[in-house]
Amino acid sequence: MQKKLFFLLTLFFVLQSNAQIRLPHVLSDGMVLQQNSKVNLWGWAYPAEKISIQPSWTKDTFKTVSDGNGKWIVKVNTPKGGGPYQIKFLGNDTITLNDVWLGEVWVCSGQSNMEFNYNWRKTKDVAAEFPTCNQYQLHFFQIPKTTAFTPQENCDGNWKSCDSTTVKNFSAVAYFFGKMLNQNLHVPVGLISSNWGGTPAETWTPDSIVKNNAALEAAQEKLKVSPWWPVAAGLTYNAMIAPLTNFNISGTIWYQGESNVDTYSTYAELFKDMISSWRKAWQEEFPFYFVQIAPFKYGNNENGAYLRQAQADALTLPETGMVVTSDLVSDTTDIHPHDKHDVGYRLAEIALNETYGLKQFDKFSPMYVSSHLQGKKVVIELSNASKGLYAKGGKIKDLYIAGKDNVYYPADVTLAPNIITVYNNKVSEPAFVKYGFNNTQMGNLFNKENMPVAPFKIEVK
Repeated sequence: MQKKLFFLLTLFFVLQSNAQIRLPHVLSDGMVLQQNSKVNLWGWAYPAEKISIQPSWTKDTFKTVSDGNGKWIVKVNTPKGGGPYQIKFLGNDTITLNDVWLGEVWVCSGQSNMEFNYNWRKTKDVAAEFPTCNQYQLHFFQIPKTTAFTPQENCDGNWKSCDSTTVKNFSAVAYFFGKMLNQNLHVPVGLISSNWGGTPAETWTPDSIVKNNAALEAAQEKLKVSPWWPVAAGLTYNAMIAPLTNFNISGTIWYQGESNVDTYSTYAELFKDMISSWRKAWQEEFPFYFVQIAPFKYGNNENGAYLRQAQADALTLPETGMVVTSDLVSDTTDIHPHDKHDVGYRLAEIALNETYGLKQFDKFSPMYVSSHLQGKKVVIELSNASKGLYAKGGKIKDLYIAGKDNVYYPADVTLAPNIITVYNNKVSEPAFVKYGFNNTQMGNLFNKENMPVAPFKIEVK
């Protein structure tokens, strides 16, 4: 009995002496932490282990004690952007992180159009950046494609500084977004790439949200199983988003929707629930800016148009913004438009204005606001067109009006700042108006800042 007790005590002290502080991969050399914030630093250690954290940007020491599960977390104050800094974690052993930066951190997520990178498609707009991209203070963290049935606490990946090599395999949209932020905010920018081509929004949403909603669950069952990507609810959320939720971020950019075209009828609810669930997990109402899917030949239906309409519905949530891509497509048989720099810059334009308060960035697409009847005419109000509207090429295309019989006629139009007045002499009692509402139609109506009007379909009441 005494020998057994001696053995157990010896094992206890050996384990205690060998216990090491462990950090998640996102807390590592080269990382960017959110500036001017109280950021979370967390990890694992021996139960009840005392841990001291010493960032080099302050003389303060932050202390905590790991719990009975060996977990610990502490909030650390960060000043304005800068670096490089060092952080020491001291417990039974010591970990030192080097090349730590303070700046703006964004999660960049979605499916293949967010994943789209130079190594995949050899795009000219990314290649043109090779000689100069290392001048920008951009830092990349790329999460490998993986799934999990339960929310994970850690994920693989490591931080890399932007240069002509690392940019080749990183999201092109995210790069151009980060570049514009760095050029105008003059602080380091951390970009966390968490995306997987082909994935529907269900897999990026906690499974409890889908399973507890009969309509969402029925829609998920209609998704086609693929050998290349998951479709079940929560699988990529658990493995590629949940591990980040302790990491303070400024916001999220999102480009996804193509894989939900055939289940567009539930996408508006799903997408809003997904955004809200992420914010709940982070305990922060952070900005969420997204890209409306581009024109593409999905089939003999209007499913792509309805999906775009469902995406626009998310703008009813606070701190959201949408980029329109109808003018950035040259080939509607390619679901991956090559112009990613304009997409990234348009996302950055929204962020610089809305998140960072730089009001000189004000080039946004006009969006449908409201409508009313004026005799046989429909008066439509748009946002972001106070300087006026015009049609590229002369006559407005893809704008139609119909009565209750749903027979559509090309609309005659008069334009005024923020106003489109629509009519056709064959429609005595207008009931519906649609603009650019087709899988492949792109429209040619722009505001004076050369931003395309977002497609819409409305019922006039």
